[in-house]
Amino acid sequence: MQPRVFAILTALLLGVLGLGSVAVTDWSPAATAATAPAAVSSADPGGASPSGTPAGASATATGDPAVWTRSTLRNKLMAEMDATDPGVALADLDKITKEKPYTVRFCHPIAHELGHAAVKRFNADFQKVISFPHETCAAGYLHGAVEEMLNASTQPEVDLLKLCAPKNTGPCIHGVGHGTMFVAKQDVAKARDLCNKFTTDQNRIRCSEGLFMQLFGPDEEDEQAKANLPADKLAQDPLYPCKDQPALFQSACFFYAPTFYLSSHDYANHPEVYADALKWCLNGKASGGAVDCSRGVGSRTMKYNLDREDWAAQQCATAADGWQRKACTEGLVSYYTVNYTDGGAAGRLCAKITNKEMQGYCRSSAGLSGSLD
Repeated sequence: MQPRVFAILTALLLGVLGLGSVAVTDWSPAATAATAPAAVSSADPGGASPSGTPAGASATATGDPAVWTRSTLRNKLMAEMDATDPGVALADLDKITKEKPYTVRFCHPIAHELGHAAVKRFNADFQKVISFPHETCAAGYLHGAVEEMLNASTQPEVDLLKLCAPKNTGPCIHGVGHGTMFVAKQDVAKARDLCNKFTTDQNRIRCSEGLFMQLFGPDEEDEQAKANLPADKLAQDPLYPCKDQPALFQSACFFYAPTFYLSSHDYANHPEVYADALKWCLNGKASGGAVDCSRGVGSRTMKYNLDREDWAAQQCATAADGWQRKACTEGLVSYYTVNYTDGGAAGRLCAKITNKEMQGYCRSSAGLSGSLD
């Protein structure tokens, strides 16, 4: 075949193939920044998964977002409760937190909101409000319900002793502690006086735990309940106001103080802050609060990183001294077993920790044998 004829035939063949490729190629535009699902803002406490999961908001087959934020989860559950009852919403919250452990970071305050709303819905019929299973998210629903009951009470100093009677369970009295801060408008001394209405030290301590949890990690939706720690006082004493508390109240104060430190240092986007918090706790050595503070760091580290247990233990391992590594690990175990209430929870946690020293502290604090079974 002549070269010129061959060239013409080849060109015709390539032209036909080119038209064919145009016909079968999908030329729809690829997703761009303008068309792709919007990323979740890092300003939302639940914006990104602590394990680094991309924070896309694309919907799943159920219509739920691929990654929950505090606001999207809260809105879903409030709508569910309005359409059905608190039991349905709480059961769904429990299911979601087990399927998506990162949501535990903000499930407790959401459960608080459900409790507040339930008291209003059932016209302050407290027994009706707590008739629904309410253990999920460390009993946040119960805490919110107690807060709302005390906040609306004309005699909170009397009613706080009646709400949890006759059983006076720990979670209920802890909820009363939260409520004292609502009644006292974040005045620690006034709230402490309310906790002292209880007749036993055990119940006063339980109440103080809710008090200081509310002080350092308040419900963000309530402007009157937001943490308002004076900057000048914190500059003089980073663990303010813990050392100024009566001895009976100091332990709870030091334990919950890291909640404020971590949130004010943007822990969601700065993972190094957990190790920094352990160093910060050393400010409490002179007043005897460093151990409780370190336990608190461990507890919050686990709460915010339930889907990466070994990584949480590695943060405890950064402490320079063995006593602090041990205290931090005790905090890990305490929160893990509060969240997962079955008998085998502590053993599962310890088995996931690869650092042998940390694993030993884990098993010791959980009352397990010194080695894996």
